Amino acid sequence: MTAAALISLPAQAGDEGLAAAWQPTVSFISFPSPNLASPGATLTIQGKLSLPAHAGRGAGHGHRKRPAVLILHGSAGVDARGDFYEAALNAAGIATLQIDMWQARGINSASQRPSAPVLTYPDAFSALAYLAQRPEIDGARVGVLGFSWGGLVSLGAAERLYAGKFGGGRSFKAHVAHYPVCYAWNNTPLLALLHTTPAQFGVQWINLTGAPVMIQVGSQDDYDKGAVPCQALAQSVNASNGGIVSVTSYPGATHGWDRLMVPMTVTDPYADQGSYFRTGVQPSVQFTPDAEQAYLSRARVVRFFAKHL
Repeated sequence: MTAAALISLPAQAGDEGLAAAWQPTVSFISFPSPNLASPGATLTIQGKLSLPAHAGRGAGHGHRKRPAVLILHGSAGVDARGDFYEAALNAAGIATLQIDMWQARGINSASQRPSAPVLTYPDAFSALAYLAQRPEIDGARVGVLGFSWGGLVSLGAAERLYAGKFGGGRSFKAHVAHYPVCYAWNNTPLLALLHTTPAQFGVQWINLTGAPVMIQVGSQDDYDKGAVPCQALAQSVNASNGGIVSVTSYPGATHGWDRLMVPMTVTDPYADQGSYFRTGVQPSVQFTPDAEQAYLSRARVVRFFAKHL
């Protein structure tokens, strides 16, 4: 039977019940967030809230209110990665909120992204405040998952400096950061070339909130040139923060291996450990989807949040 014929078939008795058994309740929401690029101004951040149809094994813990995970996109904007993880988290009984940090700022491409990660940190904490006031969500059990730029935000939210500045007394209970450009964190010499500091730029990572952090990165990541910078970053903070940071490396995986879309190549001044700031040549970044490792990394993310939320 052809695909066209399948699409034209009428719905069968029981289809509605089958759909309802797994379909989350989806709503499109918005909330205010401070615009640090224009002091005193406010952005309206829009997002997709997905509430699971059931508590899910291992995620509900017998509570009426559900845990939740905030999902943060990369420099290219919202793409297939958010929905990929959202589906599995919802199936485990964990609510999700995907937000669009670019739409509120009128950004249409990666080249227009904000000049520093710290400028988007208020979005994450404003989303946390929004989730905390939802009657369906347990505000004390909210995690954050980010990809690339979103991974930077996820890591930054685990630093006491930024949680104290933007959190309003709230912090996330667990953090997952996928390929968050680890070499840039605490990199004072690099930031001096940009006439700023790690703290001001948003990449200070010294005194953590105490929430567990899982970093996932590919061994062929073109920003860090492998997993070593992420492993070194974790080692540098674990001794004084109770060993709460773990790193998983995926052999042969590129940046964005879990972006199950056609491969792409981009250029970015922050790739190749920031070589652009020495050479003036923007390095390329390969995004090669790896379905097998994408599903493996998704399973690890769900297990991590089910354990810690």
